[in-house]
Amino acid sequence: MNRRKRTEILINGSRNLARELVQEIERNYAIHVVAEPHHALTMIKVRETAKKSIFHLGEVLVTETKVSINQAFGVGVVVGDEEELSYLLAVIDAAYEANLTETKSWTLLLEAEEKRIRTSRAIQEASILKTKVNFEMMDA
Repeated sequence: MNRRKRTEILINGSRNLARELVQEIERNYAIHVVAEPHHALTMIKVRETAKKSIFHLGEVLVTETKVSINQAFGVGVVVGDEEELSYLLAVIDAAYEANLTETKSWTLLLEAEEKRIRTSRAIQEASILKTKVNFEMMDA
C-alpha cells in the first residue's frame, strides 16, 4: 500500500486504529521526535481544467510533525490544528520507511478500515440522495 492511500485511510478513518498502530511501535522501538508538532501555512495548488495550468488557490493551516525510527524518517502533515494525528501519521510513516516487521500485518487492518470508510460514505450518500428533488416531476 502506498503512502498516499495509507495516509488518506488514517486521516478519514478511526483515530483508535492509528493510536493502536503507534502504541505497538512505541512498545518495541525508540521514537526520536525530530520536529515537534507545529503549525504552518501551505499553498493549495489547483489545476485549472480548461487551460490545464496550475494556480494557487490560497493558503491553508496545517500541522506537521517529523520523527525517526532506526534512522528512518517519517512525516505527518494534516490540515488544521491536529497535533496528535500529525504525530500518529509521522510515526506510522517512519515505521513503513524503516520497513519494520509490524507493518506487514497493518495492510489488512488498513484495508478493512478503508472498506468501513467506503460503506459509511455510501450510507451517508444514500441518505442525502433521499432528499434530492426531481425537477422534471415538478412540471407535471
